[in-house]
Amino acid sequence: MKTTITTAVIALMLLPSMSMAQCSGMKEITASSCKEGMTWDQAKGECIPAPTT
Repeated sequence: MKTTITTAVIALMLLPSMSMAQCSGMKEITASSCKEGMTWDQAKGECIPAPTT
């Protein structure tokens, strides 16, 4: 019983660090992350200066 509880506690302690390790290298850039005056170009997959009229 003591071993089971210890194993469960260790697993719960490691869970946040494991989830952070999976997401740390991934940063998705989308239209909502473009700065003011920029617009999302779907073909290029990046923010470009917004055309002025």
